[in-house]
Amino acid sequence: MTLTESLTPDAATVRDLQALPKGHLHLHMEAAMRPGTLVDLSGALGIEPVVTSGFSGFTAFSETYRGLLAAMDHPDHLGILMDQIFEDQAAEGVAYLELGVSPRFYAERYGSLEASLAEMLDLARSASATHGVAFGFMPTIDRTAGLENAIEVARAAARFAGDGVVSLGLAADERGFPCADFAEAFAIGRAAGLQSTPHAGELVGPESVWEAIDILGADRILHGVRAVEDPELVALLAERGIPLDVCPTSNVLLDVVAEIGEHPLTVLLDAGVRCSINADDPILFGPDILAEYELCRSSLGMSDEQLAACAWTSIETTLAPADVKAAAKAAIDGWLAA
Repeated sequence: MTLTESLTPDAATVRDLQALPKGHLHLHMEAAMRPGTLVDLSGALGIEPVVTSGFSGFTAFSETYRGLLAAMDHPDHLGILMDQIFEDQAAEGVAYLELGVSPRFYAERYGSLEASLAEMLDLARSASATHGVAFGFMPTIDRTAGLENAIEVARAAARFAGDGVVSLGLAADERGFPCADFAEAFAIGRAAGLQSTPHAGELVGPESVWEAIDILGADRILHGVRAVEDPELVALLAERGIPLDVCPTSNVLLDVVAEIGEHPLTVLLDAGVRCSINADDPILFGPDILAEYELCRSSLGMSDEQLAACAWTSIETTLAPADVKAAAKAAIDGWLAA
């Protein structure tokens, strides 16, 4: 049985999770592409679409992700993708989207990191207005691309702080590329008022999460689930209210946990750690955010109160506008009261 085959409980006995306002804080732009769109965009370029399933391990996952970029090799394709991302998030009940973007993938086309960020922001503003989903960008540093590139991305992100960019991310393989290597880049982001939102505690254990907190000043941690291996770290996360932006299906398919029933999300929540629920890379892993919420309900036994708490964490712990937060809080409370 696949992870998504038993996700729909009896609709007569449960609240509708689509109607639960939620933030989507851990979503990488290219991997939010619809499978049919990958086929269409690849066909328009006369290339075969990358096969997005059947990979094994993080290295093959990374290579598959980069294969998605071939379908983006046309000036019109970025706008198509951006509009569909916002349309899909609206349909999933997302009130606020913090989209992970990699401006260096498009710097050659637009002339610079800043120019590519400006183009993506313009497209996102248009899509946001059309589909009614508030957003912020998380420009993401590739750990494997070197410190010079990291500083360039941080400076470009800082240039748009308060103008669509809200956080600075750090992704790719943790192994051999510790958080500490990127202290200078994250100091630039924090000085500009951006939240520090690195990936940590996915392929490397609690030591990666400690570094994210102590050296990068993490406001939120993407993944972070291996913190559960260190009770002292779990207590610190709970005490400081540092949230983990968790992606259950991704963790299973990339062998962070053996199976969904062993996922530590509920253990972390029970320990007082704030967590949000996210999809990471839907075209590669399958579920989008609504299915992830349904999976947490059906396979992890999460109550509606826990799901609502995760939804509020995914809004309240961000730099989303105050009116978005207020509307989401009222709607979440109303969802629970129904």
